[in-house]
Amino acid sequence: MGSVTIARELERHGIFLSERAVRYHLKITDEEGFTQPAGHDGRMLTPQGLEELRMALAPDQVGFILEKLELLAFRTTFDPEKLAGLLPINTSLFNKSRFPEALRAMSDTFKAGICVSDLVAVAAEGEKLGSVVVPEGKVGLATVCSVTTNGVLLKAGIPIESRFGGVLEVRDAKPRRFVAVINYNGTSLDPSEQYIRARMTSVNQAARTGNGKILANFREIPAPARALVEKKIAQLKKAGIGGIFALGNTSEPICQIAVGVNRAGMVLYGGLNPVAAVVEAGIEVENIAESGLLDFRLLKSFWKLSDEYRSE
Repeated sequence: MGSVTIARELERHGIFLSERAVRYHLKITDEEGFTQPAGHDGRMLTPQGLEELRMALAPDQVGFILEKLELLAFRTTFDPEKLAGLLPINTSLFNKSRFPEALRAMSDTFKAGICVSDLVAVAAEGEKLGSVVVPEGKVGLATVCSVTTNGVLLKAGIPIESRFGGVLEVRDAKPRRFVAVINYNGTSLDPSEQYIRARMTSVNQAARTGNGKILANFREIPAPARALVEKKIAQLKKAGIGGIFALGNTSEPICQIAVGVNRAGMVLYGGLNPVAAVVEAGIEVENIAESGLLDFRLLKSFWKLSDEYRSE
């Protein structure tokens, strides 16, 4: 865009600079390599400029993930009784040549139920999953995001507080304690993406032996709403969407996490657990958590997808 457009946009935010002053600043960003002239259209950001924006604005993005979760929950229209509507997804990108191998690496996790749902969607290069366009040479896989629960409860009039994403220790296939947590209101990055990148999980081990470390999220609900929450959980499960690992009692700690007075804690499986198992198997994956919304009707069983690739 050009200096005229930029000056007008700045005015909308209460910043008054003349077009000449804007051009002066743009000349400096050109010299720094952050912008480049694009003829009569004005200027455009360079890759270096985009990176500088990302780093410079990091303090402004604290709490960004929490805002993103709340927006996705609000935009969720999925109705578990009608089996229709939009629900939040995570998108993972795999090299085409290794996608069948990645599916095999996920199978134990889906079989053990360490996931939000075994419903997935796949997209080829150039196609879209949520807000993500699949790049050339890649295959995109959408997994159901745990924010689906937030959205369904919100539509039922139940306020739900998203507190943190963490790594949960599992023993004998039961939740024991959180060994790492990142509060949503204090981060600009998705916790699950960070834990997977840091290789802090042992999802494959948890799936095969019942003991290990998996991705999980912690929510709080008003205790008086517990009966209605259980009803909605049952409806979601009937629709093929589980993801609720544990539901605590009123004002009682759950997985060693304290909750407020007249509140109940809820532990949800992380939607990216199957993909964490793939990374543990040494297969490269690019993850975009909370990547947008997808129509429920576009989802299919993971087992059906796996059979399709096995028969090719």
